[in-house]
Amino acid sequence: MTAAAEPQCLSGWRLGLAAFSLALANFVVVLDTTVANVSVPHIAGGLAVSPSQGVWTITSYAVADAISVPLTGWLAARFGSVRWFIASLFGFGLFSFLCGISTSLYMLVFFRVLQGLSGGPLMPLSQTLLMRIFPKDKQAAALGIWAMTTTAAPILGPILGGWISDNWSWPWIFFINLPVVAVCIFAVTQLVARFETPVVKAPIDTVGLVLLIVFVGALQIMLDTGRDNDWFHSSWIIGLALVSAIGFAAFLIWETTERNPVVDISVFRYRGFTAAVLAVSLGFGAFFAQVVLTPLWMQQVLGYTATNAGYVVAWIGLFAVLGSPFAARMTDLVDIRVTVSGGILWMFLMTFLRTRWSTDVDYWTLALPHILQGIGMPFFFIGLTALALGSVPSDKVVAAAGMISFCRTLSGAVGTAIATSLWDDAGANARGQLVPALNGASDTMAKLQGGGLDHEQARTIVDRLVDMQAATLGALHVFVVSGLVFLIAAAAIWIAPKPRRGALAAGH
Repeated sequence: MTAAAEPQCLSGWRLGLAAFSLALANFVVVLDTTVANVSVPHIAGGLAVSPSQGVWTITSYAVADAISVPLTGWLAARFGSVRWFIASLFGFGLFSFLCGISTSLYMLVFFRVLQGLSGGPLMPLSQTLLMRIFPKDKQAAALGIWAMTTTAAPILGPILGGWISDNWSWPWIFFINLPVVAVCIFAVTQLVARFETPVVKAPIDTVGLVLLIVFVGALQIMLDTGRDNDWFHSSWIIGLALVSAIGFAAFLIWETTERNPVVDISVFRYRGFTAAVLAVSLGFGAFFAQVVLTPLWMQQVLGYTATNAGYVVAWIGLFAVLGSPFAARMTDLVDIRVTVSGGILWMFLMTFLRTRWSTDVDYWTLALPHILQGIGMPFFFIGLTALALGSVPSDKVVAAAGMISFCRTLSGAVGTAIATSLWDDAGANARGQLVPALNGASDTMAKLQGGGLDHEQARTIVDRLVDMQAATLGALHVFVVSGLVFLIAAAAIWIAPKPRRGALAAGH
């Protein structure tokens, strides 16, 4: 399309309403990555499954979302950006409804996968369309709106999910998407339709897509079901591991020879991009694992409600939002490697604060690491995005953006699965060490029985106390491991060469 054929940019209330609708669509998709975090115990209880199985509702959405991101460019070219945006919105709303009426875990996970596949393209497409409807001299504002919704949604997700689960019921964390989707579809249809992009019948890399789905799907199923099947003592887990490994190798070989690859892995030729992807994958995996594990531990061990757990986790966003403009400006003033590694090391220090938690910890001791962690997050996220996109030529920026989004989302799902499994195993090991080392158990039993409890009731209370301590020690073990991952991520960024100035602008 030539410049003369470009539609006139919106203005006034039309621009405001269109921008609000596009940003709201992006907001609700990102919201669904965290809205279920604090609701896992409610979902697990409602569907009669264990909390570790309930976590599948988080990882399945994240994996499906990650898989669909690399396809966004092809889908937008094949069907038009606006048409596919509306189709994705409709699918997201439909599968949100079906998630809400699910009556079994497998039914819910299936529809969460379809919800993630539908929602994945909405993030990059909302950014693209915001840039198209704004005049060129105001496109910085468009990016600001998009970034604000992307940052704010994960903050509000735990609060909203917790409040809904405690006061209504868990299906409503999905039903609330429906009116939002309806408003967005109506506004986009009326105001943004004329900004449709040309349709190009580009070939689709079917083999690459199938291999991508196979190796990622097998990996995630292996991680989610490994603990229940005793890991590599199970032929099922061994089979999944082989399928994932072979599928990944075949995917790499195919994508390096395909003329129109579904994922352009040639961007890994650039050392700065490779370092950024490695750092963001490690760092985000460790970060998201903590974000999921912390509310689970608070609800199962400390007795927090989902709402109160959400109030603790949401503190992460305070300084993350306030510090984002400053972190963006710093990308042009200081070597990005310094700010990124500093941000990751700051998150490591906040992980150290978590290792001092205990079963009698108070609210503000829980909240403090979350409040302070937000200081480092903008330097981590914005800096790595700037480094990754600024390390590749301009014609590779779209492919690089899709790849880093794919790796970030997938690492969050993988980190969550590993963390919950590690928590269960570490907790079981801690319990095995605590029971033989108990001191004064008989005296405690005698005091409880002296207070009017029978033998079984007293024993149940002692068992519960041991379980609480074991689960807490298991959680602390996971925090230590995630802290070590942060350290590796901080070191990995120095693989990159010194970046040129203006990397963030180049990335945009």
